[in-house]
Amino acid sequence: MSDVVTGDAVVLGLQPARLPSRALAVLIDLVVVWAVYLLVTLGLAVATASLDEAAVTAVSIASFLLILVGAPIAVETLSHGRSLGKLACGLRVVRDDGGPIRFRHALVRGAMGVVEILMTFGVVACVASLVSERGRRLGDVFAGTLVVRERIPAARALAVPPPPPWLVGRFAGLDLSAVPESLWLEIRQYLTRARELDPAVGRRLAERLADELVARTGTPPPPGVPADAYLAGVVAERQTREARRAFGSAGAAGAPGAAGMPGAAGAPGTAGGAGAAVSGAVGTSGMPAPGFGPPVAPSPVAAPAAAPVVSPVADVQETTARATGFAPPA
Repeated sequence: MSDVVTGDAVVLGLQPARLPSRALAVLIDLVVVWAVYLLVTLGLAVATASLDEAAVTAVSIASFLLILVGAPIAVETLSHGRSLGKLACGLRVVRDDGGPIRFRHALVRGAMGVVEILMTFGVVACVASLVSERGRRLGDVFAGTLVVRERIPAARALAVPPPPPWLVGRFAGLDLSAVPESLWLEIRQYLTRARELDPAVGRRLAERLADELVARTGTPPPPGVPADAYLAGVVAERQTREARRAFGSAGAAGAPGAAGMPGAAGAPGTAGGAGAAVSGAVGTSGMPAPGFGPPVAPSPVAAPAAAPVVSPVADVQETTARATGFAPPA
């Protein structure tokens, strides 16, 4: 990978194209361009048969420059660095800062390509690409461009093998806060590729990684536990903690709180229900509330412990008095 720094000081990790892929792309482009040039030349030979030799020569030079030089420049400019051969090989021409090229970049590359590729049969371009650290030819150096790979094969993800069943949960109290990410990456790479290593080499590597892990945690492995099993058990414990932390926080955030439950104030018959509305209209002594009409004498036969009874007619009178300020006769 090549560290390309953009104008905003952002480092881009781009993989420069090497000589074999670039040579294949150039070969495809040359085959297409020469095929078009031969077809156009045959057509012009028939069309200019009646012209003199000077006119035929001028037309031949113009067709050569337009097809073999101008056409690649136009294609790279319009496609932002993707010619037919580069598109087939997964390559692209970009600027030194990773941005798309423009006409001046394609013009310089095309003009230098006449000398590097057409006149020297690609010898100068091959030597320059081999000498350059990023595989650039002279046209790329003068134009300030770079040919990079657009299609990079994705690495096959390998799962970490599980630890032995008798080691599950044995490292629950282990302190893993001091273990750096670089060591976790080395342990994971070893566990995913342990079967591909030589047994003796794999055993030594596992012992070295186990010693580094013990130095970071301060707790030695249980007696009789192999180094590879110890590493697998610790990695499984770390994955369990991360999953518990992730799913535990998500579950706590999504659980309904007590404030989302229906309150008791809305229950009928309580202080916030219909009973409070009735008791607010009629006083405890049997008198209506002030401002609701003339006072009514309390009934002498009313039991002191009995709750006041409000008839529908009295309820209508009170509602009318509340709205108009006038109490109709009973």
